[in-house]
Amino acid sequence: MASPLGRLGLRVRGDALAALDWTDAPMQAPADALAGEAMRQLEAWFAGRLRGFDLPLAPAPTAFQTRVRAALLAIPFGETVTYAELAARIGSNPRAVGGGCRANPLPIVVPCHRVLAAHGFGGYAGAIAGPLLDAKRWLLEHEKGVSGVTQAKQPPGFPGRFTAPGTGDLFAQA
Repeated sequence: MASPLGRLGLRVRGDALAALDWTDAPMQAPADALAGEAMRQLEAWFAGRLRGFDLPLAPAPTAFQTRVRAALLAIPFGETVTYAELAARIGSNPRAVGGGCRANPLPIVVPCHRVLAAHGFGGYAGAIAGPLLDAKRWLLEHEKGVSGVTQAKQPPGFPGRFTAPGTGDLFAQA
């Protein structure tokens, strides 16, 4: 599907959304009803008409990632927390939480972009610079814009190519 951040690919496993990827693959119609619903919800989110998602998600692969996912989903739209704050909420440490965020196969839907470093912006999807960090900035500005604070602009140089961690696919940034 097209988005302000480039093409997004949705992967469904069984009856649950398993991954959301930035991709340069040709666009295609949703393969099933769940992919179609996920696409409709993402389009509404990008248009500022939706602040959260109501989609069945594939289980996180580990108990720790399940805890990180639950904590990420609890961060309100338009708000941010630090890795340390999120770690305190789940009884962990900031570096481990950063790893859990990096392993998130459902960016945007599971809002890891809302987590910042204590003294800076932090990373996004394993990147500390470049198009993926520009995407994080865009996502945060978009949420502020929907909340009436500012208006997001498409990041320069985006789209890059990104495939969710743990999928066996390679990262490649433009």
